[in-house]
Parts: sequence; structure tokens; C-alpha cells
Amino acid sequence: MSGARVRAVIFDFDYTLADSSSGVIACANYALTGMGLPAAPDDAIRRTIGMSLPRTLETLAGGERAPRAEEFMRLFLERADEVMADSTRLYDFVPALADAMDALGVEMGIVSSKYRRRISEVLRRDGLAGRFAAIVGAEDVDELKPDPTGLLRVVAQLSGCRARCLYVGDSATDAETARRADVQFIAALSGVTPREAFAEYAPRLFIDSAAELPPLLASGVL
Repeated sequence: MSGARVRAVIFDFDYTLADSSSGVIACANYALTGMGLPAAPDDAIRRTIGMSLPRTLETLAGGERAPRAEEFMRLFLERADEVMADSTRLYDFVPALADAMDALGVEMGIVSSKYRRRISEVLRRDGLAGRFAAIVGAEDVDELKPDPTGLLRVVAQLSGCRARCLYVGDSATDAETARRADVQFIAALSGVTPREAFAEYAPRLFIDSAAELPPLLASGVL
């Protein structure tokens, strides 16, 4: 991939650009207790962020609960409509990141398992509407990450060339998504996934946060 100028950077959302963990914890436990199941520890819920809701249920309550996934999703989303946007906080560096990417002529996109409408609401609230040229969320695809459909859709809407795109994410699910899409992956250690969990994916680069990207792009490291 060296020598190909990066034209677009595509980001995961949760733990890459924002922290919605308090909202996810509230929604997951609202759903679990609404189903008559025990509430889950906060740290256990944090580790599910980025998973599909059916997988979240199985992770928190056991595989035998899989037949109740629709009920869990209904309750989770019911509570999310009330609290998720207000409890989601963009990382402080995101406005400066957007300005720097504009200055470099690099487009930005987002692909997430979170609903696009919630992401858009957060961006509008913080004055960043329109700064991401393409956003694909849960309502836009039939299969969530690590299925590559969402990522490839954003690539097509931006540069259209996988060799000139980077995907930045904080989880092994993001890394697997990039691998299936044949898109370069940058591992951001801003979430709850430890560095060693990315070993099998051989990311092009590790960064502590997405704030590090602009100087790396400007210097030609990426």
C-alpha cells in the first residue's frame, strides 16, 4: 500500500471518535432487567460495545438467551431513544481532527454498528454536521461488522479505491472488518481492547487515539 496517497479515512464511532458507554450500560441493563434477567457489571457491558445486540445479549446473559434476542433489542432500543444521544460524548479532539483533515484534503467517513441517526444527532449537536462525507450505520446494512458491506459502502461513497483508504477502529471486530474488506487498518488503543488482541491482524499502525492521524498523514508516514 505504500506510495498510494490516502484520500479517505473511515472511522468506527464508539471508542474511536466518541464514548457512549454510559448510555450503552443504561440501555443494556434496562433490557436485561426488563426481561427478568440480572443486570450486568459495567465493565462487562463496556466490552460488548461494537457488538451486535444479539451477540451482546449472548455475551452478557449466555448463549441460551439467544432466542430472546428480539426482545432484548426492542427494550435496548426503547431506552436508547431516550438516553443514547444525550449520554454520548465526542472525544475532545474530534473538531480539530475534522479541521486538520479538511486542510489535508482527506475525506472522512464513519461505519458503525450504532444507528446512523444517533451518530448524526450527536454530530449535529456538536456542530459537526456535514463534516463526515459518508456515514453507514446499523439501519443501512443487513449484516453488521465484521461483515464488510458497510465499510465497502463507505469506501465507494468516498474515494472508491480501497488502496487509498484507511479504516481506524478500536476493536478486533473492526480489524476483522478491515481484513474482510481488504482495507488498511489502523488500531486505535482508545477503547477497551488491549494491543495484543490485534496481533493476528497485523495493523499497519497502532495509535493511542485518532488525534494522532493528521501529522502522520501530513508527514507521509501514512
